Amino acid sequence: MKSLIYLVNRKQCASFRIAFRMLAIASLWLMLATTNTRAHAQALDDVSNFAAAASSPGDWTQFHRDNMQRWNPYETVLGVGNVGNLQVKWRKFFQNGFLLSPTTMASGVVYFGANNHVYALDARTGAELWTYAAGDQVDSSPAVANGVVYFSSGDGNVYALNATTGAPLWRYTTGFVVTSSPAVANGVVYISSWDHNLYALNASTGAKLWSYTTGSFLSSSPAVANGVVYVGSSDGHFYALDASTGAYRWSWAINTTDSSPAVANGVVYVGSYDHNVYALNASTGAKLWSFTTGNQVDSSPAVANGVVYIGSQDRNMYALNAGTGAKLWSYAAGAAVNSSPAVANGVVYFTSGDKTGSITSGIITALNASTGAKLWSYFLGTGGAVFGFTPTIVDGVLYLCGAIDALQPPYVLRESGYTYAFAPGLSADLFLRAKPSTTTVHQGDLLTYAFPVWNLGPNNAFLEVLNTQVPAGTVFEYIRISGTPGLGTCTTPQYQGTGQIVCHENDVMAPNTTWTVRLTVKVTAAAGTTINANAATMADTPDPNLANNTATTSLTVQ
Repeated sequence: MKSLIYLVNRKQCASFRIAFRMLAIASLWLMLATTNTRAHAQALDDVSNFAAAASSPGDWTQFHRDNMQRWNPYETVLGVGNVGNLQVKWRKFFQNGFLLSPTTMASGVVYFGANNHVYALDARTGAELWTYAAGDQVDSSPAVANGVVYFSSGDGNVYALNATTGAPLWRYTTGFVVTSSPAVANGVVYISSWDHNLYALNASTGAKLWSYTTGSFLSSSPAVANGVVYVGSSDGHFYALDASTGAYRWSWAINTTDSSPAVANGVVYVGSYDHNVYALNASTGAKLWSFTTGNQVDSSPAVANGVVYIGSQDRNMYALNAGTGAKLWSYAAGAAVNSSPAVANGVVYFTSGDKTGSITSGIITALNASTGAKLWSYFLGTGGAVFGFTPTIVDGVLYLCGAIDALQPPYVLRESGYTYAFAPGLSADLFLRAKPSTTTVHQGDLLTYAFPVWNLGPNNAFLEVLNTQVPAGTVFEYIRISGTPGLGTCTTPQYQGTGQIVCHENDVMAPNTTWTVRLTVKVTAAAGTTINANAATMADTPDPNLANNTATTSLTVQ
């Protein structure tokens, strides 16, 4: 049987995880975390700098952004002219990490969920500032307001943490699993739950202000605008409720998905299982227009400058006239577009899966928002399924996180998770040397070559690779890797064999750090033979000085 192949964002997990949640719910309540917090002392010395930093209107503080449109109108650094120069600024890797939570960014700190934790990272370097363990999977995109981080978990709780330290402030327990991202407005946290309810909680205390019960579970994240909260339910209706009281305003029959609504200029936009994108009058719920795609729409829309951007499982990203629903352009992504797009400074960002045979490869793409022309893309990796990677853009940096790997019955997930930061115009000058362990060797001796790679800066170097080979006149013994951060894997010949050696650092080298590969060989050549060792290095980050990326050394057998 073929593996299940698809790409989903952090809310599209609901369909395949319902059965699992039902079976495991009893144990979930036993697993509830109380107030388990882990902070790194050295990082906390640094985090005070970010707490002191004033929040910017360009920060992306919740899934919809504060304008409920997934559009950052304050972005001026990254745009059509330089997005093609995006490079990896930093990357955080999570072995067996299930990341679905879209990133948010406030006051120089990036927040996201991975497995059952919420993380806070230094937006400049990706260094971990603190992490907090919930009782179950965190699919929720954290929301940040007034120095507090709000998020939900599969353990049925809504959490509030101190944004600077990660210390718990309060917790509210709903009746079942919560995968929705919170919307925070006017001192109130709005959150959907699988117990069929939409909750409004006091942002300071966590006290329930009101709840509204629908006919089935809610996984869609709510949007709040002009005193009204909007949310879709799996009972086949889309609801508008009074944000202060929870009183029913209107509902509209729609075969909703996990698509979360966007609100702009008195109109609510949302996708549906029935292949349509809908525009509803925000005051009355009357349908203004609909646009039919070729498959279901799980993507949440972004709205900017009179245009609605939304993806479909028909493998296209669409730009629609926000007033009429007329198609302005579409971009063929090559695989389902379930992630939610983000718009900033004339560019649309989204993730898709480029399917080849039975393998899905994740790709983040940037398009010209006016024309749909491709400006940039980056290959995220290959696996049986691609989860998440919903983008956010703040101050010239593109952030996203997700997971890549196979989903196999009975829903056993084995993911490798990544959080990325991309920025334009980055470069790192790698500097390589070759150093033998001795200057005198004889036939039968073991000889070790050290190949240290320095990053001379000015930026992080990403995914360094060292290429070398077993020198003629020797055979392979073993290889070791060390340095900062000291990660890596090598492809080598068999023991006492010969041939090519390729070593991957698999992470990020900060400026002024060293990564060293040590190759040990056995000398087989006769006395008088000259043994030449050669190596070369390269990284995904552009290197302005390739002249120092190769090294060679020679020894004569005594």
